[in-house]
Amino acid sequence: MRAIWNGMISFGLVNIPVRLFIAVKERPFHFHFLHQKDQGRIRNQRVCEECNAEVEYKDLVRGYEYQKGRYAVLSSKDLNRISLDSNKHIAITDFVSEREIDPMFFDKPYYLAPGRNGEKAYALLRDVLKNTHKVGIGKLVLHTHEQLGGIRTRGPYLVLALLRFADELQQPPAAKVPAARKAAAGELKIAEQLIGQLTTRFDPQKYEDAYQEALLHLIKQKLAGKPVGPAKSRKATSVIDIMSKLRASLKQVKTDQRRGKTRAA
Repeated sequence: MRAIWNGMISFGLVNIPVRLFIAVKERPFHFHFLHQKDQGRIRNQRVCEECNAEVEYKDLVRGYEYQKGRYAVLSSKDLNRISLDSNKHIAITDFVSEREIDPMFFDKPYYLAPGRNGEKAYALLRDVLKNTHKVGIGKLVLHTHEQLGGIRTRGPYLVLALLRFADELQQPPAAKVPAARKAAAGELKIAEQLIGQLTTRFDPQKYEDAYQEALLHLIKQKLAGKPVGPAKSRKATSVIDIMSKLRASLKQVKTDQRRGKTRAA
């Protein structure tokens, strides 16, 4: 795996050479757009408005429109000359508790590996973050954009999680939501019992993409010429039905857990 970024992390006067690696992979399943009439493949083409010719990616440059129809052209060399400190450097300016960061701010994660002669300082930062349960906050330039990042630990690795800037988050929708109310007698207690029965340690391995599997099954049915039935739908639980549904849910969970223990035995 190739590093997508090389630079430095610093905290105080300590500089750590690091390499940045992609930590997530794209799901391989994707569709092509077709012309409904004849199922011809629809392709996106880069066409020049001036000469009406298709342009290869290698011949593209970036341009900033400063007046209507007039552009300041920037090459990759020009972008590399930008003298922002964050261009090849992540300066940790703050350390915060991970609990203080709203999960809505977290975006894409990346692995950080030590660069040449950076192993000792890398281990120091990793271990101090792990011991203090802190996240280091700093900025870096990635894909021609300055990004906010949080550096934390994951096992023996340092991980950089890109963070959204405050102005990137939308305000909540103007939708009517229920105000705080006193739950009906017993409802809250039964709901807490149900959550207690379903509480466990988080294990990401147990969760799979069921939609992709169902999508493949649907495609196989279509290819085999079999009819595709309507999707199942659920009805909202009515107010008068909440208590009975909670009791039935709790009973079902306990039964399923007893069966699971019996099978395990």
